[in-house]
Amino acid sequence: MENSEKIKELVKQKYSEIALQDKAINQSSCCGAGGCSTEVYNIMSEDYSSLDGYNANADLGLGCGLPTQFAKIKKGDTVIDLGSGAGNDCFIARNEAGEDGRVIGIDFTAAMIEKAKANAQKLGFSNVEFRQGDIENMPVSANIADVIVSNCVLNLVPNKDGVFHEIARVLKPGGHFSISDIVLVGALPEALRKDAEMYAGCVAGAIQKDDYLRLIKDSGFSSITLQKEKPIHIPDDILKNYLSEEELHNFKKGDTGIFSITVYAEKPPACGCGADCC
Repeated sequence: MENSEKIKELVKQKYSEIALQDKAINQSSCCGAGGCSTEVYNIMSEDYSSLDGYNANADLGLGCGLPTQFAKIKKGDTVIDLGSGAGNDCFIARNEAGEDGRVIGIDFTAAMIEKAKANAQKLGFSNVEFRQGDIENMPVSANIADVIVSNCVLNLVPNKDGVFHEIARVLKPGGHFSISDIVLVGALPEALRKDAEMYAGCVAGAIQKDDYLRLIKDSGFSSITLQKEKPIHIPDDILKNYLSEEELHNFKKGDTGIFSITVYAEKPPACGCGADCC
């Protein structure tokens, strides 16, 4: 999976399919992408149903965290959700931002945008909108967002560095983000790392945790905080599609870990006290 455009096309195709399939399938697979497990628990997704603003029709079971729970959204904020899917995080963010706030969801996939718009219309929300676009080149102006959230999306993007620089462009000075994502500690087996299906399933596109946090720092963010971390267990009946028995044994006994993390960071405030103040 070396070619960025091929990866993007794969992700667009898979998530177009996901928009139309049952939530139970999404929850029992890796970010909904397939390889459905017979094990009866969710691999990555967390339970949103207790959060105010939750709408079951917008929850496709694709997330790996609860970034809106940690995002410190205030009344009147402008919030952008990267990879907004059917609108789940947008509607919860709207509950936090209130009627005077504004929420913009950005998604790569036309089918997801259509589904999200239909959900917003049913809910009668006039201050939630959805735009189709690439989060490496967001269809929004600079310095527009108070808060950015994202849930299990950046791991699907080949150019993660580009996305963090876009986040820095779009956030207002002093704004912040809360992002849930999949990261690694240790090297994935080659078969998992190269497989297209596992890329669309979040795992093969994940990078090392330390590298992920370094990208955030190098993009100019401050107050970087790990708000939550949990290990991700991929069931054996999925791993056996990629690994021999010996490889599976070595993988499970080795030092490689797959984690869901939720990271908070701030864009530094504008410098208004002269050339030497920053």
